[in-house]
Amino acid sequence: MKYWKCGFFCIFFCLAQSVWSQYIQVDDTYSAQQLVQDVLIDSPCANVSNFSVTGDAFSSGSNSYGYFTNPSSPFPFANGVVLSTARATRSAGPNDNLVDEGSTAWGGDNDLEQALGIGGTVNATVLEFDFTPLTSQISFDYIFASEEYSGSAPCQYSDGFAFLLKPAGSSAPYQNLAVLPNSSTPVLVTSVHPQIGSSCPAINEQYFGGFNQQNSPINFNGQTVVLTAKGNVVPGTLYHIKLVIADEQNIRYDSAIFLGGGSFQVGTDIGPDRLVATNNPVCEGETYVLDATEPGNNTYQWFKNNTAIPGATASTYSVVDSGTYSVNVNLGGNGCIASGEAVIEFTPKPVLNDPTVLVQCDDNNDGITTYNLTKADNIVKMGNTSLGNVVYYKTLTDAQNEVNQIPNPTTYQNTASNQVVARVENSFGCPAFATVNLQIANNSLPNSPTYYACDADTDGLSSFTLSDVDNDVTTGLPSGIVVQYYLTMADAISGTNAISINTFQNTTPFQQIVYATLTNGPDCYGIIRITLIVRPFVPAGFDPETIYICSGNAITIGVANGFSSYQWTSGQTGVNQISVTSPGTYSVTVSNVNGCFATKQFTVLESGIATVDSVTVNDFTGDNNTVLVHYSGIGGNYEFSLDGQLYQSSPVFTNVAPGQYLLYIRDNNGCGISPPYPVTVMDYPRFFTPNADGFNDVWEIKNLNSQPNASVNIFDRYGKLVYSFKGNGAGWNGRLNNIDLPSDDYWFTISLENGRTVKSHFSLKR
Repeated sequence: MKYWKCGFFCIFFCLAQSVWSQYIQVDDTYSAQQLVQDVLIDSPCANVSNFSVTGDAFSSGSNSYGYFTNPSSPFPFANGVVLSTARATRSAGPNDNLVDEGSTAWGGDNDLEQALGIGGTVNATVLEFDFTPLTSQISFDYIFASEEYSGSAPCQYSDGFAFLLKPAGSSAPYQNLAVLPNSSTPVLVTSVHPQIGSSCPAINEQYFGGFNQQNSPINFNGQTVVLTAKGNVVPGTLYHIKLVIADEQNIRYDSAIFLGGGSFQVGTDIGPDRLVATNNPVCEGETYVLDATEPGNNTYQWFKNNTAIPGATASTYSVVDSGTYSVNVNLGGNGCIASGEAVIEFTPKPVLNDPTVLVQCDDNNDGITTYNLTKADNIVKMGNTSLGNVVYYKTLTDAQNEVNQIPNPTTYQNTASNQVVARVENSFGCPAFATVNLQIANNSLPNSPTYYACDADTDGLSSFTLSDVDNDVTTGLPSGIVVQYYLTMADAISGTNAISINTFQNTTPFQQIVYATLTNGPDCYGIIRITLIVRPFVPAGFDPETIYICSGNAITIGVANGFSSYQWTSGQTGVNQISVTSPGTYSVTVSNVNGCFATKQFTVLESGIATVDSVTVNDFTGDNNTVLVHYSGIGGNYEFSLDGQLYQSSPVFTNVAPGQYLLYIRDNNGCGISPPYPVTVMDYPRFFTPNADGFNDVWEIKNLNSQPNASVNIFDRYGKLVYSFKGNGAGWNGRLNNIDLPSDDYWFTISLENGRTVKSHFSLKR
């Protein structure tokens, strides 16, 4: 039984020890001096003093800072210092509960707020001390971990921490060493995280260590990779450093910083890493000097890839190939050995096409012309689009020293020296050089051609399709020749301001010279003068014409003889005139010996004799009578007459005297006159004098006999009918029953055959 118990106890103890060893262990009883001297600093190269640590002493007696060890977990540090916004002991794994504690009575830190540009910090833990370095650089390793690496919180929230450095007693602002490599960006949850969802992109993800699982060595949801804080210092100067972390705005979701034990190094700065990954490698063929010089009587030893370099014992070392270079500096034999390290990578220079030839045409064969040097860019770079821009210089020395750059490479005029030098850099700024030889084209070219265009008016301007010229000017030349056209020789030489090849309208009336540039790749093969001539063709009498055709008749339309061709839209060809019998639009297109065309349009309208439909007569008004003609006809262009002699354009006659008329309608287009149409305009006498003197003895209505069925009734002032007669009857002689009626006003009513009634009065005078 005892044996069984012992075995069980031993197995349990071993399992417990195994599980416990998976997590870091935290001791929160260390003092500030112990945390700094015994844990953080491992170098005789600095004198350390004035230690201080502040945080929260929880009711349980726990502190927010402590010393951690790592028995055998995968945590990157074997031991070190932990500073937290919660109890330090809560930092130990597993990651199975939320570290979320603190108090609003536990204050923040103003220096941290100023360094990060934030406000409202609480639950601050601060470790600070003074030190005097013997060398020019300090560094230490750290990891930032936080419960705010949860859900979408990294997109919005982060606790703050900083490593603040400045000369002791100085009023200058602190320098924050807790920044991302090669930047001034503070390390925060919001500045280091992967992509979260679709609206929160990754930021500096290469520095994110990952989200922690339940069996994590530490009790935080996420952490950074191991980062190194670095700062340059002046040997022999007293510095104050303040390591601080705090919650921002609230006490929720705590964070911690883990400082690698013994990682606080006082070393020497030999310069930054020169890496392809950071876009600052050293260019192939160059020498890069590392400088570890420290004041005093020191000894130096340089290493490459951790192997001592024989004879490399100076304060500087010239690097000519890639590797990891380090140096140990023994500072005056006092036991302080400062070290520095830099990784140096070399990158090849660009491979260029050297030499390159650029051929240009010469406007006057004097050997001096204008080159567009940029045409050689792609050939110099051999099509490598990853290389930078090509910059041109007159000499190699200028190109190497980057002075006297050719300012306008697109319009460079050569001199006696017929070459230039191209400088090209790769993405890392490493240069290479190529000579570009400038040559003058000397090729046999076709004769300068002349092309014609017709002008439909007399302004001397017309459109040319220059692409039709391409075949003529490239016949017999090498394949692949590209043709472009320019208004001036200067533009043709420089290759600028090319004109449209499809619808070019000459800018100089009647005759103009343009220039066809033949290029073979970037080279000018030759320039040909093209003469453009505009031939006006505006025949007389070709304005649009309107012609009338009388109904049922035929007319002849046409243009002059003597043209080379005729083409009618009605289908006839070769004839200058045609006969048409129907209204419509007819056109004829003619050409001359130059192949120019002109078109005349005829609009044929039908016309005919009008028909009088009716006439409205407004009479019995003295000489103010009117006649309105109602008619119909084809064409609608008519004149009107009541006597066959005088015609007017209006169908309304005014001021017509009483009488009988014959109405005529004449077609203005020559198609004839309508048959006469009788019109009667009547009136009544305003008085009569029946005294047997032969004048006005009878009151009658002239022309009423044209309406024999009309009737007239005459009344005295009392309405008594005194006389009646028909349209063809005799008028009234002023008597009733053979008795003369007295002088007076008498009233009448006329009833016309068309139903119209006219009423008025007249006077009888004796």
